[in-house]
Amino acid sequence: GFIRFLLPFYSGTSQSDSAFEIVHFVREVESGNIDAFMRRLQSFFADTPYELARDLELHYQNVLFIVFKLLGFYTQAEYHTSNGRVDMVVKTDRYIYVMEFKLEGTAEEALRQINEKQYALPFAADGRTLYKLGVNFSNATRGIEKWVVECG
Repeated sequence: GFIRFLLPFYSGTSQSDSAFEIVHFVREVESGNIDAFMRRLQSFFADTPYELARDLELHYQNVLFIVFKLLGFYTQAEYHTSNGRVDMVVKTDRYIYVMEFKLEGTAEEALRQINEKQYALPFAADGRTLYKLGVNFSNATRGIEKWVVECG
């Protein structure tokens, strides 16, 4: 309710003033529409001034952590497992997103790391739908180059 009704009132902007459109992003994450919310994040990074971007994977991880956390999602960065650290875990009431990031690698490498190190195993008994999401960031575009998704 705050984001939909009060934030536009206090900020002096309407929801449609931003290409990011917070309300739509939240709905996409909550409904499991990964391609839609990743395209929105891709647009978000593309709209960031190049002076603010850093050539570090940690920069992109931190930005995503802040976005998900500020929007009220249960978010953990560097989630420790018995076999390594997951870059990010985001949970909603219906979905768990296990995310691994690469900078100048490939989204497929990131997904392969999730599978090889069994990063999703701690969530196997949870009744929510589990998505494994490999994301590659590009120094050239200073944003998301590609993502791949696997369910389960």
